[in-house]
Amino acid sequence: MLDPLAPDRVALAEIALRIDADGTIAERAEAGSAAYAALSADAHALHLDPADLLLPGLTDLHIHAPQWPQRGAALDRPLAQWLAAHTFPLEQRYADLAYAESVYGELVPALLAQGTTTALYFATLHEPASLALARTCLAHGQRGFVGLVAMDHPELCPPQYRHPDAAAAIAATRRFIDAVRALPGNAAGLVQPVITPRFIPACTDALLAGLARLAAETGVRVQTHASESDWEHAHVLARCGCTDTEALDRFGLLRRHAVLAHGNFLDVQDLARIAAREAAVAHCPISNAFFADSVLPVRALLDRGVNCGLGTDIAGGFSPSIFENARAAVLSARMLASGTDPGRAPAARGAGAAMRLAFTEALWLATRGGAQALGLSTGQLAPGTPFDAIELSGRGPVLRLDGPAEAVAQRIVCHASAAEIGRVWVAGTCVKA
Repeated sequence: MLDPLAPDRVALAEIALRIDADGTIAERAEAGSAAYAALSADAHALHLDPADLLLPGLTDLHIHAPQWPQRGAALDRPLAQWLAAHTFPLEQRYADLAYAESVYGELVPALLAQGTTTALYFATLHEPASLALARTCLAHGQRGFVGLVAMDHPELCPPQYRHPDAAAAIAATRRFIDAVRALPGNAAGLVQPVITPRFIPACTDALLAGLARLAAETGVRVQTHASESDWEHAHVLARCGCTDTEALDRFGLLRRHAVLAHGNFLDVQDLARIAAREAAVAHCPISNAFFADSVLPVRALLDRGVNCGLGTDIAGGFSPSIFENARAAVLSARMLASGTDPGRAPAARGAGAAMRLAFTEALWLATRGGAQALGLSTGQLAPGTPFDAIELSGRGPVLRLDGPAEAVAQRIVCHASAAEIGRVWVAGTCVKA
């Protein structure tokens, strides 16, 4: 078992676990103890091959479920053009419930195969299709957070793909919250609704304020985009006279466990606000390389106590793998630190070695960091927490799982993929064999 204990600390241990009927880790015993021997001898014990390793499940903190068919397409276009010419027309197709069910029926098992036990989803503004995504998560046993997208701004949203006004979007969001909570088989809350203003440019002030009131009333989490690109950042500055973070705070949307996707242009005051409100940032390094025009200084977030996890941002990011995004997080931080312009002297080229991201920190973001951002106790293998875990195989030619804990963590971040993932468990249930 490899357990991310803190951003800079991982532990490698041989353990035995007892899982309660509700999928919670009831007992954990270290090798050599009497409890370990007793648990290992249990007829119902689950055994791993000696070459395999148990890892906490992965959390995808930002993914656009309806964009699954578009992954790897049109990434050479600017963000505003990509949205208008490709993304919004695709999302309009989810008015067709059968189409939505077919896409989501492919997406959720594909993410589980990648080790994503928890996913925070943007859906579309279509209530039946978005509810179909929630049902699909529930059917396949994935811990899902699903947001009905709210967008009503007539200047930024296409006329055929927006809510008619703020009142309609707020009413739809309220219905969606009730519908997800009432899904048959969801009494334990494995799938939860999320209030989802797409981003400030797509929402009127009335909608943003109304959704904040709804969040306060219902206690439902919030997700949105913030300070993603030069275009989006400048648009909010011009419209609101402040950054996305300050504007969201003024509206009341910067709440505990609210997740802001991207955040590439956050300033020191923004980071302080996010930390003070106990909100979080979803770092999407692959997507940022195409659309952000900058590199998120993750080191600055961690140093200032800002909750942070990783997001694939399908389809702004082309890969559904959180492991691949962990690799990209390390690489982009290294390039930020060292710089990229060979015409500059080394000392003036980058932000400095202090901006580097360690492999253990990338693994933390992929597991415990993402879970913590959502207020979950998952992302670790500790008594009292849900057993969300993945089995990694070291029997293949690529991934080695021997050696000191830090070395194993580095190899996992560098090499782990769906090919090395065996069984996957969510809340004690094997959801991928």
